[in-house]
Amino acid sequence: MLTRFGPDIWITDGPVVTAAAGFHYPTRMAVIRLRNRDLALWSPVALSNDLRKEVESLGRVRYVIAPNSFHHTFLGDWHHAFPQAGVLAPPGLREKCPEIAFSGELGTISLPGWDGEIDVAVIRGNRITTEAVFFHRASRTAIFTDLLQQFPAGWFVGWRAVIARLDLMSRPEPSVPRKFRLAFTNRRAAREAIRKVLEWPVERVLIAHGTPVTENAQAFLQRSFRWLLRP
Repeated sequence: MLTRFGPDIWITDGPVVTAAAGFHYPTRMAVIRLRNRDLALWSPVALSNDLRKEVESLGRVRYVIAPNSFHHTFLGDWHHAFPQAGVLAPPGLREKCPEIAFSGELGTISLPGWDGEIDVAVIRGNRITTEAVFFHRASRTAIFTDLLQQFPAGWFVGWRAVIARLDLMSRPEPSVPRKFRLAFTNRRAAREAIRKVLEWPVERVLIAHGTPVTENAQAFLQRSFRWLLRP
């Protein structure tokens, strides 16, 4: 079921998926409606008839988006359901998923209707993934995929809980996991992108894995990326 997160933006949580080494992750999708009533589907979750009807009631699906190289599992189903939609991805995903007919790469193309409505900062220079961070101006929402995460106490058990704690995945507020911090090989490029994010007038932060930040969002982002912005 879609839940309104702010003006012209809705979210829904999908099924839990299992990643490497048996770590399981919740899934979350955002639906952004542009002024022309085109819809951008960020990080699509599993498609169902009920979810499809809810989405169609909001407008016309124009873009289906994988914000990084991990959040592509359900892209094909949504593109099959909405073949007229453009499929967008960050650098690197086209090579990983040659079976998907991508129509553009985030950060390198200009998209109709996005000017003044959706900004994108592509966080490059990381060995794990290249992530596209979004800013929806109408709701003043910054949208992160895996670069910020937070799992509640008890989500992981046993040795996975220990790894999650050491990886900074289960802190009191969302944080950049330690593995992502260590995987930056080009910190200068990453700093430039994050500085762009910090210039946005953000009032809330939505993440794929964890509780959204709805108060003091700019201060939260400054804290989250202080380690990267240090000279």
